[in-house]
Amino acid sequence: MTAHDPASGSPPTPQAQPRKAALAAWIGSALEYYDFFIYGSAAALIFPKVFFDESDPANATLLSLATFGVAYAARPVGALFLGHVGDRLGRKKIMVFTLMLMGLSTFLIGCLPTRDQIGGAAPVLLVILRIMQGISAAGEQASANSMSLEHAPPHRRGYFTSFTINGTQAGQLIATLAFIPVAALPEEQLLSWGWRIPFWLSIAVAVTGYVIRRTLEETPVFTEQAATGGVAKMPLAVLLRDHWADVLRVVAAAVIATVSTIFTVWALSYATSDAVGLSRTGMLWVGALANLVALFTIPLWARLSDRVGRRPVFLVGAAGSAVVMPLYLWAISTGSYPLVLVTGILVFGVVYSAANGIWPSFYAEMFPTRVRLSGMAIGTQTGFAIAGFAVAFASQIAGPDGDNWGSVALFAAALCVPPVVAALSARETAHVPTEQLGERGATPTEAGVSVKA
Repeated sequence: MTAHDPASGSPPTPQAQPRKAALAAWIGSALEYYDFFIYGSAAALIFPKVFFDESDPANATLLSLATFGVAYAARPVGALFLGHVGDRLGRKKIMVFTLMLMGLSTFLIGCLPTRDQIGGAAPVLLVILRIMQGISAAGEQASANSMSLEHAPPHRRGYFTSFTINGTQAGQLIATLAFIPVAALPEEQLLSWGWRIPFWLSIAVAVTGYVIRRTLEETPVFTEQAATGGVAKMPLAVLLRDHWADVLRVVAAAVIATVSTIFTVWALSYATSDAVGLSRTGMLWVGALANLVALFTIPLWARLSDRVGRRPVFLVGAAGSAVVMPLYLWAISTGSYPLVLVTGILVFGVVYSAANGIWPSFYAEMFPTRVRLSGMAIGTQTGFAIAGFAVAFASQIAGPDGDNWGSVALFAAALCVPPVVAALSARETAHVPTEQLGERGATPTEAGVSVKA
């Protein structure tokens, strides 16, 4: 059996290749985002005391959370470069490069001297390495999504591309689990050496990722375009000339990631502050269980989108998050751990997963092959930059005591509006043949496969 688009003119693709591409995307994203999200946990729990002035705890927390956002600011810059290279030279090269860069930068964070040891140089070095993480993440998801989508059977693109984001959730889960025993250490051990261990473990990322991804084949549609001279010499110019509206649409839709950053970082900081007093370990378990549920709900939402379309599923996640995210922050304010656990799983494990699970296919299908990686990278990373700095802004509007959760809840709900508007204005692409994606006159078919007349 082969998965072959009869109109594509490319040789049949073995059924095993879509699975291999999805597995490579899943494992690579899990390893990559393990690195990325252990930084988020450390920024909320550790770095204010290690790299910043403890005499002003509120300002130290604000600065620490701002360094979390720095990587998101670096993402659009990395997207411009990596998107161009990926659409010129192929998806595989970017997938290997980003994984190696993330592993190296994260390992080096674990080696950094503290503020007490080298003074103000410590946070400067931290920011530089965080920028390297951001550049890496800028190309990771876009290249993995492009690889998965272009290898996938046309009628199952949503399901296969969801493995990329499912991998990020797995990475987040592993990162959280890695921090649970670390957070339980006595304060002196935690701040001296304990926090470094999860960062040092990232050296396995480079080795494992290289072994997994170096054997992956380039996608048939990209290979065919390269062979026939169809690869754009200046993908960015083509993208901004012919597809600027879809780039803006992806930017607006990608702001939905604010739900993830506020849930993962700000809510964790707030819940463990003196204002609420929930334990670090307990809150880390909330994130772990929510991510565990998401591992199952994401592919279910993705399979549903292959049947009913991308837009309705994404809208459920975006509009639903505007309702349940404030509910979660309210639950934290009550100090009731069972209530926090239930609402945390609801918002992050179920509702947000509807948008989170299908955006890889939803965004990627807006662009043709020759600019797909550039379009996804620039659009998503610009939107994610807004989401990244939303954490620092939330810390500011929470007030000097950090307990004005209501303002943060309204802020999070408001940032769910642009994704809703973007989805309502987008074309439905779930059943458009793969070779026609990004074309204005594309005709949906029942199976998403074009048939020659």
